[in-house]
Amino acid sequence: MTEHDLVRELAEKNSSKIVMLVADGLGGLPMEPGGRTELETAATPHLDRLAARGTSGSSVPVLPGITPGSGPGHLGLFGYDPLHFKIGRGALEATGIGFELGPQDVAARGNFCTLDAAGLISDRRAGRIPSEESFRVVERLQAVRIDGVETFVKPVKEHRFVVVFRGPGLDGGVADTDPQATGVAPLDPQPATPAARRTADVAREFVRQARGILADEKKANGMVLRGFAAKPALPSYQELYGLRAAAIAVYPMYKGLARLVGMTLVGQAQTLAEQIDELAGCWNDYDFFFLHFKYTDSTGEDGAFAEKVKRIEELDAALPRIEALRPDVLVVTGDHSTPSRLKSHSWHPVPTLLVADTCRPDGLGGFSERECLRGGFGIFPARHLMLLAMAHAQRFGKYGA
Repeated sequence: MTEHDLVRELAEKNSSKIVMLVADGLGGLPMEPGGRTELETAATPHLDRLAARGTSGSSVPVLPGITPGSGPGHLGLFGYDPLHFKIGRGALEATGIGFELGPQDVAARGNFCTLDAAGLISDRRAGRIPSEESFRVVERLQAVRIDGVETFVKPVKEHRFVVVFRGPGLDGGVADTDPQATGVAPLDPQPATPAARRTADVAREFVRQARGILADEKKANGMVLRGFAAKPALPSYQELYGLRAAAIAVYPMYKGLARLVGMTLVGQAQTLAEQIDELAGCWNDYDFFFLHFKYTDSTGEDGAFAEKVKRIEELDAALPRIEALRPDVLVVTGDHSTPSRLKSHSWHPVPTLLVADTCRPDGLGGFSERECLRGGFGIFPARHLMLLAMAHAQRFGKYGA
């Protein structure tokens, strides 16, 4: 019997409400040895108060020492083993903007970047160009034509876009072209498996034509492609947990992941305050609510320690509005750590808090990386978090006689 088989067998319905608030990239590091992390530096009176009432721990998104992408990180939080269920970033982004992937489709997430005169990357995100500028650039790419393949290029947000290749014989096993560094050239699309050779050739031709089209752009004159993928098959939240699940997110990628696991996308919120407005508005219609907060991740990736602190404080200040709805279970966590010191995702366990009347309080003095390492959940796999949330919502029956 698998974990999912057991969940299906034991899941029960009741009127409880579960809220999972995901602060993307929440975990951090001190900028200097002996210093404080972003979370330890931030003033978080509400998180600290809730930590005294609930149970905390440190979640491991994939495996100890493995740095996760956002897709695997969220899959784990939703209770899907990211080593078994693999979703490429391209499929997430495409689904997130409402593009219905077909059986002959392979999607890739694109980042516009800035190339210098030598063709080397000087800015991996093209200065985070605003969405309206990115949309204009994407429109120029509609001129790409590749024999035997349909090409769809769609804007996402800021410097991000999606490209979908449609045709026979395509496979998602193409390596990323992002070298994850500046001062070097974008990588050439390469097949990771023999089945993906045609897709790599198609992607290479797409990049070649796009570079010519964008040569006169000041910022977005290049691109990198990541997460080549076809549409995956996943059991839905309704099928697995018996939950009517809602997703309230700003960025399309996270909307895409939510749609792929059967959540309903709610509203068009662009700020945390608007997300909580949407939460309150749909409170009676769903059992589970996924709220995604992006900016603890983007500030970490920018190496902006002080800005990440401010974003954590913004999140903390919003908690009383969520508490006022009286969720039976409130989870606060992240999909991975993004320390400002590293300017990237990292392998460090993620601070995690679960609050419910059924909690066994662990006596922590606050919510932080150091405190959570002493928490009652210990260091645990992130995919077990949904099991804990379901249990505290009293939505599991007893296993065995």
